[in-house]
Amino acid sequence: MYSSNIEIKCTLIVAAAGVGKRMGLDYPKQFLYHKGKPLFINILETAEKSNYIENIVVVTKKELIPEVKNLCEKFGIKKVSNIVEGGKERQESIYNGLQVCKKENIIAVQDGVRPFFKEEYIEKSLNELKENIEINGVVIGMPVKDTIKVVDENGIITSTPKRATLFLAQTPQVFRGEILIKAYEKAKNENFIGTDDSSLVERYFGKVKLLEGDYENIKITTIDDIKFLEN
Repeated sequence: MYSSNIEIKCTLIVAAAGVGKRMGLDYPKQFLYHKGKPLFINILETAEKSNYIENIVVVTKKELIPEVKNLCEKFGIKKVSNIVEGGKERQESIYNGLQVCKKENIIAVQDGVRPFFKEEYIEKSLNELKENIEINGVVIGMPVKDTIKVVDENGIITSTPKRATLFLAQTPQVFRGEILIKAYEKAKNENFIGTDDSSLVERYFGKVKLLEGDYENIKITTIDDIKFLEN
């Protein structure tokens, strides 16, 4: 439990173990350059300057650990406490990262290909967790702009959800450390694969709150997304 008059800091896990298959790359997409540096370094630099982030855990492919270490040294990233080998899937990678995190810490998880990470996302999330003891986590996200259709296996529309209740989940996703670690352990024991970190906490422990961020917090996933790096 965290008293509202105590400033809390957190551990940031940066997921940088993905590949660039959907972009036709022969190297991981988080190593795409933006403003003269790899995408994930933009995140680490923001975290390095943050008053709310105590230490950083980077999860990446085993063969890239030396390169990540060299890049951190090159760009003056000193808060990285561990560089951990990732798994075959994102969930396995985050699980590996959690093994070096303290359960008493607040733990935030950030996609390594969301380079427009802002300190205010962490600040808002920590404040919410301090003030609202009933929730176990916070997800940064935005309302969907378009009408969403649910279809069956033949592409026939089966329902149209109310747009006001639909949000795009982004990262960071920020949780009470002990809860997040337990959720990942339970999912591993049950062979359950979630769609994001929050889906595991939702499944096993309940309340996660969504806070609005902004639409610029885009995930660089396809070749079309590169245009957002050119602005």
